[in-house]
Amino acid sequence: MSHRTNTSTRFAFVRRYPFDLAAVSVAALSAYLIVTTYGSDSSLRLFVTFPLALFLPGYALVSVLFPAGKRRARDTVSAAASTHPRGIDGIERVGLAFVLSLAITPVVVLVLPFTDWGLTTRSITAGLGIVTIVTAQFGVVRRLRTPDGEQFTGSLSAVLQFLRPEKNGSSTLSSVLLVLAIGAAVSALFVGFLMPVSAGGYTELALYSEDEDGEMVAGELPSEIEPGDTIPLLLSIENQEGEDQTYTVVVQQQVVEDGDVVERTELQRIDASVSDGSTGTGERSITPTAAPGDTVRISMLLYHGDPPDEPTNENAAQVTYFWVTVSSPAE
Repeated sequence: MSHRTNTSTRFAFVRRYPFDLAAVSVAALSAYLIVTTYGSDSSLRLFVTFPLALFLPGYALVSVLFPAGKRRARDTVSAAASTHPRGIDGIERVGLAFVLSLAITPVVVLVLPFTDWGLTTRSITAGLGIVTIVTAQFGVVRRLRTPDGEQFTGSLSAVLQFLRPEKNGSSTLSSVLLVLAIGAAVSALFVGFLMPVSAGGYTELALYSEDEDGEMVAGELPSEIEPGDTIPLLLSIENQEGEDQTYTVVVQQQVVEDGDVVERTELQRIDASVSDGSTGTGERSITPTAAPGDTVRISMLLYHGDPPDEPTNENAAQVTYFWVTVSSPAE
């Protein structure tokens, strides 16, 4: 009897589990598996990153904030004094999902460099997936605690019923227009992200280190070294100038006081030729010559062609840098 009751309870919970939040959780997990399985040149991998970054986490958060569906007009007066959470309809949920996702994704990207994961494609996907799935489970709890008659029902039949013309046509039209406007804005974002820059090209300079799996990681260069130690790094140059380019990178050790460079020491020069639309990446080793106890800035100054006689951060086409302290020997 008890076993049969427990089994019935479990099946009842499964039947009541919101379909839309189950789909969101499965989609987030699937996106992570696809990103970690397929190579960076896979169109499928690119396709699944868009909903993970721009829709799924926001939809999960909306489900936590608004577990109830929108009340019908005839219920508004009788429910005015109710303490139940105010609901929104499916169209509004979709619009808010895009908006909140555009707020959540940058936060995840900003936090990751301060974690052990670092900032990689895999870590971003994992971070967004975890946020989405965990938030969706909170949404499940919130929805199941809402009275049955007021819960939002995320199903295709509910959407079709809402779009029926006899059900408050003006409200439906305004909601549809809202979603179309948000969709147009997101589409413009896609175009800006995917299409090459038309008004002039650009070059991007970046520094990376390499993790245990051999994947490039941003923000994990050492901040302290022993005297004479060498710092291995990966230098990346992306050429989107519209034609092949020849670059020179001047590596400088800089002593900075009150925001001004008071001493410069050139450590090495790096010549690179990068085809248009390509990214050149090379391994380099930098050995700071600062005295023990000093903190210096290692600046990478990129120039098109030959650099000037006195390379500085101000006259370089691109600059990236990191700080390092040469530790004092133990006494």
